[in-house]
Amino acid sequence: MTGMKSIVVVGASLAGLNAVRALRENGFAGRIVVIGEEDARPYDRPPLSKQFLAGQMALADIALERPNDHDLDAVWRLGVRAAGLDLTDRRVLIEGGSGESFDGLVIATGCRVRRLPLCDVPGVHVMRTADDSTRLRQAMQSGPRHVVIVGGGFIGAEVAATAVSAGHEVTIVEALDQPLGRVLGAEIGAAVADLHRRHGVTVLTGVSVSDFKPDADGNVSSLKLSDGSVIAADICVVSVGVMPNVEWLEGSGIDISDGVLCDETCLVAPGIVAAGDVARWRNPLTGELRRIEHWDNAIRQARHAAQRLLGGTAEPYRLLPWVWSDQYDRKLQIYGSLTGSDEMKIVEGDLESFRFVALFRRGDRLAGVVAANLAKPLLRYRKLLADGMSWEIALAADRG
Repeated sequence: MTGMKSIVVVGASLAGLNAVRALRENGFAGRIVVIGEEDARPYDRPPLSKQFLAGQMALADIALERPNDHDLDAVWRLGVRAAGLDLTDRRVLIEGGSGESFDGLVIATGCRVRRLPLCDVPGVHVMRTADDSTRLRQAMQSGPRHVVIVGGGFIGAEVAATAVSAGHEVTIVEALDQPLGRVLGAEIGAAVADLHRRHGVTVLTGVSVSDFKPDADGNVSSLKLSDGSVIAADICVVSVGVMPNVEWLEGSGIDISDGVLCDETCLVAPGIVAAGDVARWRNPLTGELRRIEHWDNAIRQARHAAQRLLGGTAEPYRLLPWVWSDQYDRKLQIYGSLTGSDEMKIVEGDLESFRFVALFRRGDRLAGVVAANLAKPLLRYRKLLADGMSWEIALAADRG
């Protein structure tokens, strides 16, 4: 155990909360201060585009804290924003208030939505926080509306599924050739588009928003697309990705190009670690230097980073990336890394029914597995992926 007496955790969401849990579980008895920009206590974000948006869950239902978390004994400074980091005096500066001194620091500030100029128009929504989801839900409760979603990534696709299932007319506007094409490739992306079309969603691809028209109250009423067409829009949701929250670290000397740069153990600098969406590190399992914006990673990396901060481990943080998306009655799951893949092969099921397992090859290795509603074979291929199996062995695996 180190001689640390005070630890500050910047970020009060999934990674921040799990860092606090791990600090206490690993014997840290000193002062812990958690700084969070939102007023709310930690809550789960995946339901925001699905059950919470649909009104099937309340904020209490997505709370992340467990009954025994009152034993964590941490000071929660919520509704405040970190404004700077002074490494010389070991102090986190707070916007409009007093700072917090630290012996150890956990950076878990996550991401925020990437905004377009369109986002400043009344009637245009984004989806990242509980407040965002609440505002969109209230807008959709005024009766059947035409909901236009700009961006066909995971969040945009989930919002589309929720909105059309609630009886709204829905259009997805995607600048790429297929929704999720950059992540899943053209073939599976096309299958995602077909899945939504079968449920009544209009999917427009290869176009972007070039202008908008307001109504008499200044709210968005229609969108002009890059191909010259115009579509009506009672409600518009912009979902074009996220950006890491690192501006508060400018001038600190920490590398903040595309997140907070860590070594393989999650260490940023002496006595400073990072975890979750904001952390960029080289994953020994995939060899990639990147951030991973996944729920599972936020938990695992936060716990590893906390142990590293306390001197309990100097092992590299290894992760088999995993992300899922629920759309209608389909659960899409991805294991591994599909970036830079050379080949995709459907080995079970088919894309037409959207029940399949697809393997992705990079070089001579199995790089990733994507599956929809085929859990048992997915688990088998996940093990092969974790074991670093070759492409040939993966293709020859018993499918019984």
